[in-house]
Amino acid sequence: MTTFASHAPVSHIDPFGLDILENPLPFQADLRDAGPVVYLDRYDVFAMGRYEQVHAALTDWQGFQSAAGVGLSNFRYEKPWRPPSLLLEADPPYHDAPRAVLSKVLGPRALQKLRASWLADAEALVDQVLEAGTEFDAVTRLAAAFPLRVFPDAVGIPEAGRENLLPYGDHLFNAFGPVNSLVEKGAPRVAELSAWVNAQCTREALSEEGFGAQIWAAADRGDITYEQAPLIVRSLLSAGVDTTANGLAAVLYAFAGHPDQWERVRANPMLARTAFDEAVRWESPVQTFFRTTTRDIEVGGVLIPDGRKILMFLGAANRDPRRWENPDTFDVHRNPSGHVGFGMGIHQCVGQHVARLESEALLTALVTRVETIEPAGPAERHLNNTLRSWKSVPVRVIPN
Repeated sequence: MTTFASHAPVSHIDPFGLDILENPLPFQADLRDAGPVVYLDRYDVFAMGRYEQVHAALTDWQGFQSAAGVGLSNFRYEKPWRPPSLLLEADPPYHDAPRAVLSKVLGPRALQKLRASWLADAEALVDQVLEAGTEFDAVTRLAAAFPLRVFPDAVGIPEAGRENLLPYGDHLFNAFGPVNSLVEKGAPRVAELSAWVNAQCTREALSEEGFGAQIWAAADRGDITYEQAPLIVRSLLSAGVDTTANGLAAVLYAFAGHPDQWERVRANPMLARTAFDEAVRWESPVQTFFRTTTRDIEVGGVLIPDGRKILMFLGAANRDPRRWENPDTFDVHRNPSGHVGFGMGIHQCVGQHVARLESEALLTALVTRVETIEPAGPAERHLNNTLRSWKSVPVRVIPN
């Protein structure tokens, strides 16, 4: 670390380097220790890794805007590769109506109607997996399979083409970072995947019942415009599968490596929801998001000029020992509330209730059927510029 002109420590490390993405924890610890704000000279951006500053920036949308993009690209000066998200990449007042509509569509009361069917779907999936054997990949067979099984039906999109959801989401989250090998790898399919996703957002493509139809009904009521409706449906398809799949993979990976914690949940299945949030804190499926300063702002003694990009390390904040006791420990008896794994403030993940219900359903099905979960081989990461993702988590289970 050296010193920047504004008295911020300077890091020459590339946080999007493949070696850092494979294991970001040492870099994140160095980032926190360096100071509340660090200048990343490789990308000419400021970074925050401590909980206090990350939380404050997330909740101050007036000073740290999302409308200039939540990736490295600065929409003040650069054209987005797709129309900006009305949820992630907009601020009040443009953010308010779409957020209100989606919050109602995905709220706890609305999801209660899906609870019984999702629990039954989880039981059927776990039974199917266990019938095939007691060694399997927890990512492909459970963590990715379950969201793809229930969420597209809930949105109301057709069966055909659903295999496009994961690669589209993978590219979307890669595109929040720099144009590196990960972005280039997905580039050839961008046009094809974007066209498919956009086609699913039309009223005609969606079932008459489902989240998508409810969004279009909100346009009929005048709560949103007809131009906004497909973009709001797109938000569901963009972030509704990848993030949940990685959250589920994280909690299964955590239990495989912490058999005592699985015992605790088996003894008290009510801990299933807490366990998922603790896994989201511990593993942080969404590792980073950017904001842009709307004026000159001083943070931790560092003056950040107007219009500069801020890279917030959610994963680092979620393991900040200034906020969490034994932060590197996965503990289902911890109270993980306050973690920033779903963001914070007005842009906090609107689909977090969906993710929690999916995890509760899957873990509840497993608790009644599986006595132990243990690793059956080394886990393998799937590298992404934004997500802490998994390619494979081999596990071995002993059924009840």
